[in-house]
Amino acid sequence: MEAFLVSTGIVALAEMGDKTQLLSLVLAARFRKPWPIVLGILVATLANHGLAGAVGSWITTVMGPDVLRWVLGASFIAMAVWMLIPDKLDDDEGDKAPRMGVFLTTVVAFFLAEMGDKTQIATIMLAAQYNAWLMVVAGTTLGMMLANAPVVWLGDAITRRVPLRIVHWVSAGIFALLGSAALIGWG
Repeated sequence: MEAFLVSTGIVALAEMGDKTQLLSLVLAARFRKPWPIVLGILVATLANHGLAGAVGSWITTVMGPDVLRWVLGASFIAMAVWMLIPDKLDDDEGDKAPRMGVFLTTVVAFFLAEMGDKTQIATIMLAAQYNAWLMVVAGTTLGMMLANAPVVWLGDAITRRVPLRIVHWVSAGIFALLGSAALIGWG
């Protein structure tokens, strides 16, 4: 249960102000069809984080516990620093109507936007740390949905009220604590 709860919290915080949250806002504003967008986010996240979790679980089979501890510790600390760098959405699509429909457009856009993203890297690291693929993927997916679904339904009213700088600092602090704990051998 710890893997699920930590994964949910980490990703929900890490997602605040992330490019995929901004993508949620853009898709909601452009298409004004919240259900296909939210379902597309869910499908893309399950696919992307499922693969990332599998990579994280695989890493535990090729690295010894001591090497893994140092890699995870350094990775979590690097994520703490990365959290302090805000994301910006590169919107080069213009106002074209989607050829694949709102749902498939959302699935493809989200899956691609998550490639190499903070939350994907966090999913890999959490799956390696906890060696609990299902709980980590379920938690990171829930965290992603907690951060993005409200944006789709409530739009930029939420993003204007969320102090993103504070959220990024809190997220960075959590990643730094996890990294330090891994380096000194806790958990």
